[in-house]
Amino acid sequence: MSKNHIYKTKVYYEDTDAGGIVYYAKYLHFIERARSEMIYQQLSLSHKQLKNDHDVIFVVRSCNIKYLKPANFEDKLQINTNISNKTAVRLNLVQEVRRGTELLVVAEVELAVIDSKGTVRKLPANLLKKI
Repeated sequence: MSKNHIYKTKVYYEDTDAGGIVYYAKYLHFIERARSEMIYQQLSLSHKQLKNDHDVIFVVRSCNIKYLKPANFEDKLQINTNISNKTAVRLNLVQEVRRGTELLVVAEVELAVIDSKGTVRKLPANLLKKI
């Protein structure tokens, strides 16, 4: 099972250390934005609508990142997000940060589905089908 979503961004000065290399924690920002855009596109709902209309919130349960090569100031990046597994309470994703054809970072992310009280909740079947 794999649905691919592509998100494009570029590296701004604020994303870098003094040497112009992307600071390692900034990759979390890039992959978070890519996941949000994937959810917006595939569900046609914002996170706010998911919470207000369905009492559904996606939270990161785990994240394993491998840093292979650095990105630099003003690089154009592409974040590929693939759903590797899904259930009503969990989504497993593989996210790759690329500069052209170069693979820079790979993140394996597990999302849990909870309600506004922090309790595990099943994603409604009609939404699960869209992902």
